Amino acid sequence: MFVVHSLPVAIAFCVITMLGWGSWANAQKLAGKQKWPFELFYWDYAIGVFLFSLLFAATLGSHGSSGLSAPANFRMAAASPILAAVVSGAIFNVSNILLVVGIDAAGMSVAFPVGVGLALVIGTADSYIEVPKGDPRLLFMGVALIVFAMVMSALAHSKLPRASGRRPLRGIIFSIVAGCIMGLFYPELMRSISPGFNSSPIASGMLTPYVALVFFGAGLLASNVVVNTIFMKAGHVAYADYFRGNSRLHLIGILGGFIWMIALSFNVIASGIAGPAVSYALGQGATLIAAVWGVLIWREFRAAPKQATLYIALMFAGYAAGLVLIGAATR
Repeated sequence: MFVVHSLPVAIAFCVITMLGWGSWANAQKLAGKQKWPFELFYWDYAIGVFLFSLLFAATLGSHGSSGLSAPANFRMAAASPILAAVVSGAIFNVSNILLVVGIDAAGMSVAFPVGVGLALVIGTADSYIEVPKGDPRLLFMGVALIVFAMVMSALAHSKLPRASGRRPLRGIIFSIVAGCIMGLFYPELMRSISPGFNSSPIASGMLTPYVALVFFGAGLLASNVVVNTIFMKAGHVAYADYFRGNSRLHLIGILGGFIWMIALSFNVIASGIAGPAVSYALGQGATLIAAVWGVLIWREFRAAPKQATLYIALMFAGYAAGLVLIGAATR
């Protein structure tokens, strides 16, 4: 299998994670512009996540001189690590569909900073407790700055007039719940992966990153049968509606899943060098990327008064400074 041995390459992979995690929701925005319900978009997204995990395992996960190939690892995998990866996918699925609801109600520039900001704090702390790798002072100072940026985003959003057509309170509530749950998925996924997979033999029964991601994708897709069905019933959306969508709408959703899963895959591979806490925290700089999309491209604050400009500037400054400190925490 392919692994990373260079810290600069690992940091570059985390930057790719940041770009992917901060950009995939544009697919949901594009689908929403065509009146495609988020519940139906999310089915294609979940399918895209799972399909890419299979593609990744069949390519980079099956070729190379390190560790085990994906087929060999599937044969030796134990039940406990498999369960951890599947549960991780289910946890993420619940949290992410709540975040999509938050995006639909409050916009990318608010739902991401609130939801993913909370997930960053919880996931980074949990990951560092599991594997204390990286300078804790720089790491958590960076996390604190990102929390500050999250607060600035919420304050900026509070300045939006009610006539903007948004439902900010509903979106913020869903985003908070999503963030609290989302912070749990990454540490759970890492528990399924063999420690030191990039430099040591794969422990008996444990998973390589590539096989763990396949089971993660399977858990996400399987749990979607229950979770998304609940949201479909609440939104009065029928399964028959899914098959009425055109190929472009379905491809947009699958592309969103591909983008998100590419980001997670690169992040997990990078964690072998950077450490799970730093890798996850740096990847969750996606909040900055999502805020850029929301503010500059989708113009989500175009109806805000001028006093919101200061909060938006402080939000970007907080994210940028926080990411610099998190990157410097690698050692």
